[in-house]
Amino acid sequence: MKILGISAGTKNGNNDAMCKEALMGAKEMGAEVEFIRLHDLDLKHCTGCIACVKALMSGKGNLCALKDDFEWLKDKMFDADGIIVAVPIFENGAAGIFHTVVDRFGPRMDYGNNVVAKKIAEETGGKEPDPRHFKKKVISYISIGGSDWVTRAQCDCEMLSMTPMWTTIDNEVFPWSKNIIMEDEKIKRVHEIGKNLALAAKDIENAQYQGDKGMCPHCHSRNFYFHNDGTVSCCLCGIKGKMEIENNEMKFIFPKEQLEHAHNTLSGKFLHMDDIKTNEGKLMETKKSDEYKTRVEKYKNFIEISKPIK
Repeated sequence: MKILGISAGTKNGNNDAMCKEALMGAKEMGAEVEFIRLHDLDLKHCTGCIACVKALMSGKGNLCALKDDFEWLKDKMFDADGIIVAVPIFENGAAGIFHTVVDRFGPRMDYGNNVVAKKIAEETGGKEPDPRHFKKKVISYISIGGSDWVTRAQCDCEMLSMTPMWTTIDNEVFPWSKNIIMEDEKIKRVHEIGKNLALAAKDIENAQYQGDKGMCPHCHSRNFYFHNDGTVSCCLCGIKGKMEIENNEMKFIFPKEQLEHAHNTLSGKFLHMDDIKTNEGKLMETKKSDEYKTRVEKYKNFIEISKPIK
C-alpha cells in the first residue's frame, strides 16, 4: 500500500509539515509513503487547446501538448493507492498552483471521457487509455489558512478528485492556522487524517467519506449557487434543489433524479459529455461561415499584443 503526500506550499512551511504529519499517520498504519512539493516541479498552465480530447476520442491515446513535469506527477499519483494533499489558502480558496493541477486533470483525466475513449479504441483498433485511469483511489485534503477567509477551500480541493472519480476520505479546513505547527490538537487531527486514508486504502471497495458532513448530502459541499427562481445548485457536484429550514436547521433538498446529473457520477459525466459534444458541433458549423471568419479577423486586427522586452 503506497500513500503519496503532495504539498502545494513553501519549502519547510506549514503545508510541508502537515503533509508530512499526515504521512506519519499513514506510515503507522503500514503504508509506504512518498512526498512531493509542487513548487519543485515545472507545471505549465492548461491552455484549453483540447488536443488531449481530440487524441482521446480518436483512439490515439491520452496525450497532452504541453511538455513539463506533469506526466511525472500524474504517474506518481496513478501509482499510489492513496493521496494526501496539503494546500495553502489564498484569497478564500486553494492556491493557484493547485488549480493548475486541477486544470491539467480535466478533461483528459476525466473518468467518463476515458470510459468512452476505451470503447472507441476497442471498436477502431486504436490505442486504449492507460488502465490506471480506471483504478479506484482514495484522497484526502488539508487546507491551511491564516484567517477565517477560507470558505471556498473545500470545494476547490474536491474538484481534483471529482474528475477521475476518486473517493475523498477527509477534506479538512484549518482557519487561523499560521501557527499550526505549535497547535497540538490540530496536529492530532492531521495525524488522524493520514491514518484514516491508509485504512481506506487497505479496503478501497468499502472506503467512505470521514470528514465534515457539509450541506450537500451527496458530496458534502458547503458552497451553493442561488438562482433567481429560488432554486440552488451545489457548486461542487452540480445537483439542483432548494434550501429549506427544518427544526431551525438549513437543509439542501433535491429530487432523487438529480443524482443522475451529479458530476461525480458516471451518468452525470455522460450527460455533461453530451452537452459538450452538442456545443462543440455547433461551434464547428459556425466556424465554417463567412460571418464568423469576418468577426475573428476584426478582433485579430484591432490591436497588437503587448509583450515584455527581453
